[in-house]
Amino acid sequence: MVGPQAARAGRVTPRFTHFAAIDWSGAAGERHRGIAVAMMAADDDAPHLIRPGHVWSRREVLEWLVDEAPPQTIFGFDLGQSLPFADAGAFFPGWADSPPDARSLWAMVEAICADDPHLGVASFVDHPDIARHFRRPRTKHEAGHEGDLFGGGRGRFRVTEAAQAAIGCSPTSNFNLVGAAQVGKGSLSGMRLLHRLPRDIAVWPMDTITPGGKVVVEIYTTIAAIAAGRRARASKIRDGAALTDALAALGCRIGAFSAWPETITDHAADALITAAWLRGHAHRGELWRPAMMNDKIAQTEGWTFGAL
Repeated sequence: MVGPQAARAGRVTPRFTHFAAIDWSGAAGERHRGIAVAMMAADDDAPHLIRPGHVWSRREVLEWLVDEAPPQTIFGFDLGQSLPFADAGAFFPGWADSPPDARSLWAMVEAICADDPHLGVASFVDHPDIARHFRRPRTKHEAGHEGDLFGGGRGRFRVTEAAQAAIGCSPTSNFNLVGAAQVGKGSLSGMRLLHRLPRDIAVWPMDTITPGGKVVVEIYTTIAAIAAGRRARASKIRDGAALTDALAALGCRIGAFSAWPETITDHAADALITAAWLRGHAHRGELWRPAMMNDKIAQTEGWTFGAL
């Protein structure tokens, strides 16, 4: 059930038995070493990787979430649910076809990219009216590429990204598709996944949450890393000892860590730490009702779980 008051998931804090985190990727191609999926049950000693060593496709993540993951699971996706809206009153100001809310935006991305394989989004960012709002990579055919409506500087930001910055994170605009820190491609491909979810799987904060059901939220893995004692600018972990320390700081039991390899990818570490963080924080009522989020923001821009 979705309604205009759905943004704050009611006044009842949802309860979960399982906590999953997905480090996402917007890279081209079918399979991505940058995707990692971790899970932790409420009574587990520590989180674990789902299909360790597997090179995931985005479609496989969707299928696992829908068909295999247990009910009463919260799924944190490291991507932006939407684009900035509140700053200009529209996703694409001045364009008559600009969608009115996040779900309409997801549907537009899916429709324009219907022929793009692997949940790709090239057709969307190349659309002549939409491309004007993005900063895109150079190609051998183009010199450049900051759209005339990008806005200059670091680009436009959502309200939730201001809340991220207030707790020490360094968010990047979803309209920026350039550089190692860009998140735009992953966010847009994630919108295709969100559009394809069955409607009985709630996406917070857009949907009303049904007790006992699956819920998808946006997460920012740096928030979990900060809670685990890492500095925002040194949040990436690539060795087992540092991962052990971070998980212990999040309340996991030290004895569970004997199986960690000496080295680990930062994608896997991000997913594991965030799954443990969700286990420890998903019960906090104030995280479901952030003060800066009203219903309009929730339905258009979405929100990052954990950003107050």
